[in-house]
Amino acid sequence: MKRLYWFFLLFVFTQLCWGQNKADEIRNTFLNDNLSQLLVVAHRGDWRNAPENSLQGILNCIDMGVDMVEIDLKKTKDGHLVLMHDKLINRTMNGKGRPEDYTLAELQMLRLKNGAGCKTRHQIPTFEEVMTLCKGKIMVNVDKGYDYFKDAYAILEKTGTVDQCVVKAGLPYEQVKAENGDVLNKMLFMPVVNLHKADAEAVIDSYLTHMNPKAFELVFNNDGPEVQRLIKKVRDSGAKIFINSLWPELCGGHDDDRAVELCQPDESWGWIIGQGARLIQTDRPALLLEYLRGRKLHE
Repeated sequence: MKRLYWFFLLFVFTQLCWGQNKADEIRNTFLNDNLSQLLVVAHRGDWRNAPENSLQGILNCIDMGVDMVEIDLKKTKDGHLVLMHDKLINRTMNGKGRPEDYTLAELQMLRLKNGAGCKTRHQIPTFEEVMTLCKGKIMVNVDKGYDYFKDAYAILEKTGTVDQCVVKAGLPYEQVKAENGDVLNKMLFMPVVNLHKADAEAVIDSYLTHMNPKAFELVFNNDGPEVQRLIKKVRDSGAKIFINSLWPELCGGHDDDRAVELCQPDESWGWIIGQGARLIQTDRPALLLEYLRGRKLHE
């Protein structure tokens, strides 16, 4: 019995060490010039097999080897950050209304819906619960959460996960600095730039001049020469490129469904890789991982 006890403790310790090493490895790939590995970002978790923005969806991503999970934040009436994409809970929960009109306890009386709109057993998670789950295992990308920048930072500090989280916003540098300058340099921040908009280059130049971000999320509804010029400009700056393959309007037509439904992964994910992207956000994480592993671009 005593041997079994010590064996169990050794097993738990090994798992914790592996998790921490995994998180460090992902972060190092994100920060450094590792051209042999791409990072896979799962949009709202593994929402095809679990409710979006749920603990189970995130756990599925960890188990399949995803590098980063994208989530969205809202704040409850009593000040808790919870995971929710929409302004209303109607689509993703068996209730109605705005999350800020509910206390956390009230929201947790409800249940999340799956992709088919059916009620599940899963509850809405708090941001703190998510970061505790992800600690040492996977990076987190906060999308709809800029309004709670300082609140999110407090949770990251509390859970010891500041180094594992990337917060982003599609706003000019000057606004982000004015609103969140006191915590901006303490976190990993990623600007989102719409390359098909007239001010795209000015936004890029401002961030490169004042902040030199580790990565840019680039959005574009076409793949014309001007878009490709701006992609190259960001790539040549040394910043990582993050591209969404979720639907055509985000990536100039090189999307997940083209890869999977039209059986054209090279024209979709392959094209994105050819543009120098080091992070790809996808709604098909398992299939993208399989594709990258086949090309020796992911372990």
